Amino acid sequence: MSIIVLTLLRLESMMKKTMLTHVEPEQVRRALRAWASGVTIVTVAHKNEQHGMTVSSFASISLDPPLLMVALQKTTRTSGLVSRAQAFGVTILSAGQKEISERFAGRSDESNDRLEGMETETLNTGAPLIKGGLAYFDCRLRQTMDAGTSILFIGEVVEARQFEGQPLVYHNRQYQRIF
Repeated sequence: MSIIVLTLLRLESMMKKTMLTHVEPEQVRRALRAWASGVTIVTVAHKNEQHGMTVSSFASISLDPPLLMVALQKTTRTSGLVSRAQAFGVTILSAGQKEISERFAGRSDESNDRLEGMETETLNTGAPLIKGGLAYFDCRLRQTMDAGTSILFIGEVVEARQFEGQPLVYHNRQYQRIF
């Protein structure tokens, strides 16, 4: 636990220092297209409101205690709801869920209920989890950290489930299959 806290404090300290060089955001975006990643949907429910978004900035931080991280842009509805709910869910999408990824990718009005009509279930926190995914993580918010245009949300996994299947993979602005 103390190693995680110290690492996060060092990261936060480094981010506050003045950058000596400047790389254009579009140059970074183009270079990041070389990174292949799985696709997740981060979901949240708070009071009478629920929402979610497609997220590739997802990582396991620790197994004991079980912690994971998602990075959400500060201006998104999902980010605000996670802050208020103090909980979130993560569904790792399966290869057959490309349309779900597109639905949650923000190409439609942010005020729409992206979860409407979807098969979901809840576990401990009440965050909706999307059926058909490869895994679920139900998380209580443990810590947040400002990170430029994003907020890093560190969640303690209170429940996790795994299912069989192949992952949905995203690389160079396209969905890929693993053979």
